[in-house]
Amino acid sequence: MAKKAKTWAEKMTRPHAPQVRVLDRTFAQHPAGTRMLISTPREIASFIQDIPPGKTVAVAEMRDALAHSHRALFTCPLTTGIFLRVAAEEACERLAQGAATDEVTPFWRIVGPKDPLGKKLSCGAEALTRLRRLEGIS
Repeated sequence: MAKKAKTWAEKMTRPHAPQVRVLDRTFAQHPAGTRMLISTPREIASFIQDIPPGKTVAVAEMRDALAHSHRALFTCPLTTGIFLRVAAEEACERLAQGAATDEVTPFWRIVGPKDPLGKKLSCGAEALTRLRRLEGIS
């Protein structure tokens, strides 16, 4: 029997904690011995929640801030992309179920409609454009 696919909400609530790992080989242009943060969907959602309405933050800026908060040199770009998608899709899922924009992670403050992730989201790039417009983000 095939496993049932998890919802975005289930993926969001997995009980993992952020981890700092010391690289044993070069990764993402960082040499062995470098401290790298592996964040979580919840931590990324929390960071996004702290972005003031009407403002945007680049993913690279978020990664730098998260790494700094854990005394790491950088945040893993691969897992950050995955976990950012989990946080955004969970919010899309909740919006589709009727949640208000102030009840979900405001992913539109970090994901733009022309970003590769923005084009993949289940809610669509048009929804991103509309959500950004509502906050005065061009």
